[in-house]
Amino acid sequence: MTAEETAPPRSGRDTADRQERPPTAAGVAGPQAHGRDRTGPGPVERGLPPGTAARALGLRPGEFDLAVHLGCVRTLPGPAGDPPRVARDEIARLRSTDDRSEALRRRVHTVGTRTGAELISVSPQRFTRLARTGHLVPVRFHLNRYRAVVWRYLADDVEEFARARPELLTGRTDPELRALLDAGADRRPRNWRGKRLGLALRFTSDPWERAAAVAALLAPSALAELVPDPFERSRLDGLRPRLGCPRPVSAPARELVERLVRATEADETAWYGTLLAQQLDEARAERPADGPGSRGPSYCPPHGSPAGRAPAVRPPIPPRPAVAEPPVGRTGIAASGPPGRPPVPARPPRAPRSRGLRLLERLRRGSRKAPA
Repeated sequence: MTAEETAPPRSGRDTADRQERPPTAAGVAGPQAHGRDRTGPGPVERGLPPGTAARALGLRPGEFDLAVHLGCVRTLPGPAGDPPRVARDEIARLRSTDDRSEALRRRVHTVGTRTGAELISVSPQRFTRLARTGHLVPVRFHLNRYRAVVWRYLADDVEEFARARPELLTGRTDPELRALLDAGADRRPRNWRGKRLGLALRFTSDPWERAAAVAALLAPSALAELVPDPFERSRLDGLRPRLGCPRPVSAPARELVERLVRATEADETAWYGTLLAQQLDEARAERPADGPGSRGPSYCPPHGSPAGRAPAVRPPIPPRPAVAEPPVGRTGIAASGPPGRPPVPARPPRAPRSRGLRLLERLRRGSRKAPA
């Protein structure tokens, strides 16, 4: 179900940032009272939080998040558990000229169904059909007050599609596309997942981060089957990227977002599973996750651990005692049991019997030999 274009509300983080750090006359927020972003001497550039950086660039929170994912705004790693920050030099570079600022806003400008249809001079119904059949790929979505999905598309992508495929803008719908529509096909969620994964893999070379980006699109049951090691799943969960999707409060809305974020079709799940296996092979070879059965000393703290707290050290696993090898028969095969384990005897040894039991047994044998 798709709703018409609506403006997404500002997030609570943006409101909190506005109250915490009022903008100065130059348009960039001043330093906080505790001095996290103070411009004094220091070896590490703290940068500005996302809300402050978005206001300094004249972008909405959603537009700023999209600009980061598209690589238009370079970021710095934030503190543990916090989103990335933006250096003041980067803000100054993007605001150096009006042309550069306008180009940034144009690059992240998104349109909904109605505005996108007006942009390429088609009806909203045709625009929706083109999106459902995979010709227009959404880059964002949010839920309106009625929990209807509102898809957003990059304006540049819509105009580029109109220039590349003008034959699809007029005339009757192609019979193959009509068959897909009659069957209820809707490729918007699938195309959105593929686009967001491509953006996530584009700007990182760390194998564990690349594997986490793929794992974020798989259902928990499928991920548990593909990655049985809980320590590896913990690492993937801790490196899970932000996919730019909303974070609803109500349970029905969360279930709807989960269905849109996770791969549902069998072929899509199989494709992401194959890609995840390749990324995990590279990640394990470079920096294995710590835990039982691991092949390296690296440690991944559990997701949500407090920043700055040293991870709990697990006690070492005591080595197994040495076990004698089983005897080898004439055929060269162990007598019984797997290699490295003692052979299983053909008959368990009898426990020693007491004197009373031996006497009782002799009496029973004698009674059986007596004539009837």
